[in-house]
Amino acid sequence: MEPPSSTSKADIASDFADECNNADTLEELEEILESLSDSDAQHSPDNGDAENGDADDRPHPDVDGQSDMEEDALIEEAKEQMPSDAEVEEMTTKLKERGIIAWLQEYVVQRRVPLKRLLLAYGIVLTPETAALDEVIHLRLLKAALTRVLRKREKLEAYNTIDDVLVLLKRSKRVMVLTGAGISVSCGIPDFRSRDGIYAMLADKPELQLDDPQQMFDIDYFKENPAIFYSFASHIYPSKFKPSPCHHFIKLLEDKNILLRNYTQNIDTLEHAAGVRRVLQCHGSFATATCVQCGEHVAGQAIEADILAQRIPYCSSPRCAPANTQPALRRVKKKPPKPKGAKPWEVDEEEDELVGILAAPGIMKPDITFFGEKLTDDFDRLLFEDREKVDLLLIMGTSLAVAPVADVLSHIPHSVPQVLINKTPVAHANTDVMLLGDADTIVQYICDELGWTLPGVDSRKRRAAAAEPRRVGASHVWLFEGSEGGRWLQRFQDGVCMGTSTQTVKRLRVV
Repeated sequence: MEPPSSTSKADIASDFADECNNADTLEELEEILESLSDSDAQHSPDNGDAENGDADDRPHPDVDGQSDMEEDALIEEAKEQMPSDAEVEEMTTKLKERGIIAWLQEYVVQRRVPLKRLLLAYGIVLTPETAALDEVIHLRLLKAALTRVLRKREKLEAYNTIDDVLVLLKRSKRVMVLTGAGISVSCGIPDFRSRDGIYAMLADKPELQLDDPQQMFDIDYFKENPAIFYSFASHIYPSKFKPSPCHHFIKLLEDKNILLRNYTQNIDTLEHAAGVRRVLQCHGSFATATCVQCGEHVAGQAIEADILAQRIPYCSSPRCAPANTQPALRRVKKKPPKPKGAKPWEVDEEEDELVGILAAPGIMKPDITFFGEKLTDDFDRLLFEDREKVDLLLIMGTSLAVAPVADVLSHIPHSVPQVLINKTPVAHANTDVMLLGDADTIVQYICDELGWTLPGVDSRKRRAAAAEPRRVGASHVWLFEGSEGGRWLQRFQDGVCMGTSTQTVKRLRVV
């Protein structure tokens, strides 16, 4: 019998190349890394070697065990091996424009650049212990470093004014619109995080006994106590609401054939009510519902009466209904009767008894994405396609607080202009132009300036009553009616007036 052959690092790299070249989304890439961790790592040359011991006996990184002198020595040695500033700049430009998958395919798969050198390019110095670990661990460290770089988008200095926004809308052909609850507030649907939003409403309802308002939309909590969700769902059910000017603005972009896609985090389906066709409801909607027990899929109207009546809707599928009429035998504990004259403490042991219990049918759940549930595959697939086409990103009515939708900004090419239209600033999103205020007022103003007709709005009356927007110094921030900047805006205004700036200093980190 032939001795078992050891798999070389070149073989591992080749396998990774094949899988990586077939990866179309970040989620698929993560699955590849997971599989490499589970399978390829056990074939590395050091594993199973009697001299090195088992994999669990190998040293693990212990940064705290490194003295300051040792760390300084590692950093000095790393500086001699680091790529040049020009090389790092080229790498980073490609990363920001092409994304993680294409970047890994070029530098790891095609060019076979050593992972340690790529890590050095982004300021990560490996200790001898970490360097001895399997390469899949180094890949994960690299992916984390690349993700951190992508999240630090630099503002495009060419765009700062409202006129710049108007020019962008005139010349753009593939506009991606990312929307949140803020565009539906004027319709009567509360947003989530404002002082009058859904979470504030839930916090004022002690009878719900929620440890945290977000429990209302937690999938595990829903399965345990669906009555809590259905006691509140009627407040956000879309049957009685009509689209806002923001929804009509998105439809206007589509009618002008410049809407690439509307990625909405909203579950109210008001985009459909406005007639928008190129829309992806990232967090699902009330349009359909599914039985949590048998998987029966129905139109949302089938459970509408139950939602409005604040009662739990049950599945009527034959796969669930028989359970409501045919008793199931279950073993339960039953105490035997006490003999006459027995003392209270003289209790016989419980006995098991088989009894027939009516099993309840499954509960219907609207197809909205709860905390703890994954987004649909359509999100990754369409974003991967659209990132190659988009030439303008509009962010409207969202605080970008929930991943992975919030990460859209970092995963499209960084050279694509980004414009924020929101009531409050989004400090962690370094957009190119920030239009703060009532979103409906802002889109109406934009349409007036462009000579576009927004359905259902008398622009002459609106323009006569509305105040003109105010620019913060010579910055990219503009204030419309209804803006709420808070402490961030005050600090920003102070910084603009003082002419302060920040400069990032690159530092090496030992891991």
